[in-house]
Amino acid sequence: MKNDIHPDYHTITVEMTDGSTFETRSTYGSEGDTLKLDIDIKTHPAWTGVHRLMDSGGQLAKFNKRFSGLGLKA
Repeated sequence: MKNDIHPDYHTITVEMTDGSTFETRSTYGSEGDTLKLDIDIKTHPAWTGVHRLMDSGGQLAKFNKRFSGLGLKA
C-alpha cells in the first residue's frame, strides 16, 4: 500500500435538520467540525412519504395558471 495517499479520517459531528446531533468518523473538514444537513431521513420525501411541490422561479404557478381551465369532464 502506498504511503501518504489516503485522506485524513477523523471524528466530526453531524447535525440533523431537527437539531439532533451524532458523532461519526469522516474525511469531511477537520477534527471536531460540524456538518449541518439540509435534507435528512426525517424530512426527505423518499423516507417520509410526504411530497411537496416546490415552486422554483414561479414555474409551478405559471403552469397552474396556464392549465387551470383544463379540468376533466365526466
